[in-house]
Amino acid sequence: MPSSIFSITTDDEFEQACLSVFYRQAQACEPYGRYLSYLGVRAEDVRSVAQIPFLPIEFFKTERVVCGSASEQVIFTSSGTTGADTSRHYVTDVLLYEESFLRGFEHFYGHPQKYCILALLPVYAERQGSSLVYMVERLMRQSAHPLGGFFLHNHDELAKRLELLHRQQQQVMLIGVSFALLDLAERYQFRFPNLIVMETGGMKGRRRELPREELHRSLCSSFGVELIHSEYGMTELLSQAYSRGGGRFSTPPWMRVALRDLHNPFAPAAAATSGGINVIDLANQSSCAFIETQDLGRMTPDGTFEVLGRIDHAMPRGCNMLI
Repeated sequence: MPSSIFSITTDDEFEQACLSVFYRQAQACEPYGRYLSYLGVRAEDVRSVAQIPFLPIEFFKTERVVCGSASEQVIFTSSGTTGADTSRHYVTDVLLYEESFLRGFEHFYGHPQKYCILALLPVYAERQGSSLVYMVERLMRQSAHPLGGFFLHNHDELAKRLELLHRQQQQVMLIGVSFALLDLAERYQFRFPNLIVMETGGMKGRRRELPREELHRSLCSSFGVELIHSEYGMTELLSQAYSRGGGRFSTPPWMRVALRDLHNPFAPAAAATSGGINVIDLANQSSCAFIETQDLGRMTPDGTFEVLGRIDHAMPRGCNMLI
């Protein structure tokens, strides 16, 4: 199953893969099976993706969401401020995660070798267990550009690096958390129209939250680019959605997003309305592929989706909690 999910090309193939994963995880993932039992759902009665219940993401804070008894190879943790706020994703096959994020990146941007990849990820890079840092570090390895690397608070060095790469006419991707990109943008003015600026969301309590349009307008002005790209990912998922401008996200073929009604989490949101974001991530083979997030979203007519912020009373998290 893991290798086959990356060859999905049709809705029927996705449906069959989802059902296969669901039947296995209903038996093998004890917290998910317990949740299904609480809901009164029998796996054998589920005949379509629309009938599959989504596991509330809070389970990753209180349970070991793992299929079977395999030992984890890596534990990814969220950046909560207390132990109770921290999600833990026990990954028993880290190579599957690497294949997922590399294939996902290539699906939208081509091979990392095309780019010099720079990362401005303070907070994330200063702690252990960040799945985002793990992904970016390995994308840098694939890029193999000698001037790529991580920057924390050394903005002067990063600005000089960007200017040098601009003079060299090198294709560059700058991946950064929102507050750090704004800090850089307020100190420097660039004219780098071919630069890809990719924000991963989140002010981390460092600055006031900004509407996405205001954030992107400010970054476009300072970096001299027309569009700001975005990444939508989280500790509990092994795949990412990307926006190549305008805050409209697309998923790779093995990942799908659907919206649930805010008043009834077991019902789909009405068309043309906002709702809670549910994610199917078939790369989550060893945990649970069906996740009910606490993000608020809206589907767009072209099949992409927007992230509007956090559902009321949900705890802020690091990736794309823009409002």
